Amino acid sequence: MEAREQARDAELKKELDATLHARRELGEEYETALVDSFLDKVEQRLDSSVDRRVRRQLAERQMVVARDARGGRNPGGDGWGERFGFAVVTLVLAIPLSAIAVVNAHLPGLLIAWGGIVGVNALHAGVWPRFGEKRRERRDSDEWEE
Repeated sequence: MEAREQARDAELKKELDATLHARRELGEEYETALVDSFLDKVEQRLDSSVDRRVRRQLAERQMVVARDARGGRNPGGDGWGERFGFAVVTLVLAIPLSAIAVVNAHLPGLLIAWGGIVGVNALHAGVWPRFGEKRRERRDSDEWEE
């Protein structure tokens, strides 16, 4: 990539040298036309460079969207299915935890175990999706600040 930029810079320098040489040969009466012609070439170069960068960023963005669509999930991974699966797993694990709590600490142990189960589910359903959205918003804004 750097070699291509150096080649463009060398080509642009040749264009400038040719414009200055033509100005010396033709005189001051053609100076405005020569400068305008050179500036048009510079503008075309800048436009093509910006177009390439925008196309590259759009292509990268489309690849990210395509990967997320192919995976069948949201970019943050905080969909309803994930929350439901987490709840099911915690309820399945609640059975042996309840038995252990009752055997060792009776009713207070059972209440503490279920308080922890409810707390973990509430935390997962309430805080993690918002955290994932903030992380995704920050990532999306960083991509365009280059």
